[in-house]
Amino acid sequence: MRFTIAIDGPAAAGKGTISRAVSAHYGFAHLDTGLLYRAVGAKMLEGVAPISAAQNLEPDDLEHPKLRAPEIAQAASKVAVISEVRSALVDFQRAFARRAGGAVLDGRDIGTVICPWAEAKLFVTASAEVRAKRRFVELAAKGLADSLDEVLADVKARDERDINRAESPLKPADDAILIDTSDLNIDEAVTKALTSIEALRAKA
Repeated sequence: MRFTIAIDGPAAAGKGTISRAVSAHYGFAHLDTGLLYRAVGAKMLEGVAPISAAQNLEPDDLEHPKLRAPEIAQAASKVAVISEVRSALVDFQRAFARRAGGAVLDGRDIGTVICPWAEAKLFVTASAEVRAKRRFVELAAKGLADSLDEVLADVKARDERDINRAESPLKPADDAILIDTSDLNIDEAVTKALTSIEALRAKA
């Protein structure tokens, strides 16, 4: 059986947590497509040209120990605006999406560009302030954040780049189900996502 679930949204909205829970619930394979761009961003910070890094990305590159660091998140956002980088990663994502047994992909353009034909599309969002607080707690626990104001500025800067980039801007697909997690805990958000997906699976 092939069933593709596309989950998009801005940073720290909860799409990764929801995606992992959804993939575990259904036994589907999961791909955090943001890791592809983070890996390219990490290589760029090491001096590799972004396009070359994307064209030669290896599975081991996704195991880089600092892919979640703020500077790599910002680098990922910068390389993501390069059309040649995005093109180099499209085929990998689409092949993953149509694998037998089902797949869940989360990112920023899965439902609009990578898998517009996905059987289920969700767009997970939350206010910038809520997302910054979540990211600050996560980073502070790892000793990677200096202040909440700094994290909020980073979140807003990344949103600005992602929403306004010419190539594959961050936006909900026309038929995506919107889930605002600003006032939801993890269990509530996952339940809402699963309920939405079940309704779509019933129609498939």
